[in-house]
Amino acid sequence: MKSVLIFVLALFVSSCCGTKKAIGTQPKPNQKAAIFTKSPETNKTSKTIKNQDSVITPTKSEVLIATNEDIRSIKEDSTKLAFSQNVSKRALTEHQLWDELLEKYVSDNGNVDYDGFKKDRSELLGYVRLLQISYEKVNSQIDRPKDELLAYWINAYNALTIDLILRNYPLKSIKDIKDPWDQRLWQFGDKWMNLNDIEHKILRKMDEPRIHFAIVCASESCPKLKNEAFIASKLEAQLSNVTRAFLADTSKNEISENEIKLSKIFKWFKKDFEQNGSLIDFLNQYSEVKISNKAKKSFKDYNWNLNE
Repeated sequence: MKSVLIFVLALFVSSCCGTKKAIGTQPKPNQKAAIFTKSPETNKTSKTIKNQDSVITPTKSEVLIATNEDIRSIKEDSTKLAFSQNVSKRALTEHQLWDELLEKYVSDNGNVDYDGFKKDRSELLGYVRLLQISYEKVNSQIDRPKDELLAYWINAYNALTIDLILRNYPLKSIKDIKDPWDQRLWQFGDKWMNLNDIEHKILRKMDEPRIHFAIVCASESCPKLKNEAFIASKLEAQLSNVTRAFLADTSKNEISENEIKLSKIFKWFKKDFEQNGSLIDFLNQYSEVKISNKAKKSFKDYNWNLNE
């Protein structure tokens, strides 16, 4: 009898210890846990994150311990995903970073503070990087609004022109750079692009002649660089305004009813301005002076000095 009693007491103590151990290792309610499982059939490791009270214990797999490094990796992946989802909005619609740089370093007269831009070049490169990251999304969406595409590529052209100047600054003219419009310095997707690619293979093919007064070649006779970014929501007004401003600038065009002395932009890209009529028809849409169809026409010399 005594031996039986001792056996029962021993069994009771063992049971209590086991219960205490089990209770001590129970996770707190709603505590998140990372469960790593390795399938014996595939020998591959999978990872899930669930609330502990909803985790189903695997029956035919080996449970592995999630390290702090694993958890950190998951958080970093989530951050990258959230960043990539916000990139398109910033790069395609707001162009906020570029807008801030233009407001800071471009005067109302279109003069560019290249010294200031150079000090803030990391911000400029950050904007270029946003454009590069969103490039695939821009080109993959067939129904992307035209104004968004125009704003994207106009801003890209101007930002990359500034970057080209900064790579060679100080200088007196963009023409001091060897083949400035043919240098493939910027990668978009799997393509290395130059300024000519953007202007002639992308922007000009979008049948919007007013882009010639929005993109800037960093020279005195070029249109003035606006100190704000082009954005889709007000692009029509912006393009009309820069066209009117360019025609009204007597250093670039001299217009009267019977004689016009025009920027060579109208000579180089004549075909673009005659898509829906004559060159005079185009000019009369934006000129303050009504031009006669019989007006005498000539072209002014082009000043390639840097626009600073």
